[in-house]
Amino acid sequence: MSGRLSGRTALVTGAAQGIGKAIAARLAADGATVVVSDINAEGAAAAAASIGHGAFAIAADISDPDAVAALFAQIDDRTGGVDVLVNNASIVPFVPWDDVDLAHWRKIIDVNLTGTFIVTRAATDQMRAKKKAGRVISIASNTFFAGTPNMAAYVAAKGGVIGFTRALATELGQHGITANAVTPGLIESQGVKTSPHNGAFEFVEMLQAVKGKGQPEHIADVVSFLASDDARWMTGQTINVDAGMVRH
Repeated sequence: MSGRLSGRTALVTGAAQGIGKAIAARLAADGATVVVSDINAEGAAAAAASIGHGAFAIAADISDPDAVAALFAQIDDRTGGVDVLVNNASIVPFVPWDDVDLAHWRKIIDVNLTGTFIVTRAATDQMRAKKKAGRVISIASNTFFAGTPNMAAYVAAKGGVIGFTRALATELGQHGITANAVTPGLIESQGVKTSPHNGAFEFVEMLQAVKGKGQPEHIADVVSFLASDDARWMTGQTINVDAGMVRH
């Protein structure tokens, strides 16, 4: 597509499939050396192979600090450190409120919010040590604005990601590191198509200003912009990408 990310290393978590894989493919096409990370080692390797452009896979559980430390050590050894972090890995549940217990709550928060913190902690420490004007881009969700049912823990975690992004921007701006969030609407990804959320497209489309089904590439396009120098004067922002379903 373009060479605007040439010479940069981009880490995309949860990139074995769906939105994460589309983001990884777009950043690689834009010239970045992409690290495809996922808890699914086989899926990550297959995704990296299909993406090409020098992309490579490193499996990691983002909720495990030791695994994340090993991930960044490998990135440092292979590329000299990360320039762009895309926090995409998450668990997307479909659990009615009456079935939400503490174990479920903790699992969703541990991966979707605490995992984002663990990876961002490691990434921004590495960026500053290498004196990189880095980019942190976190994939949140428009469910935070919509209050979508059957997703209480997920909505809370993604709301936390938005708040975390705002605080992070304030803390890291002095180092030339930007932090922004993207809130996708319902996306026709592999995971969604095999979940109960697949039945919601007709209702969601009625609420959208632009009709059709959201695709992973729609999110990847926006992430590519945020990763580039074109977005160097943007930080602490949340960009809603849902065809105008939620207008805020």
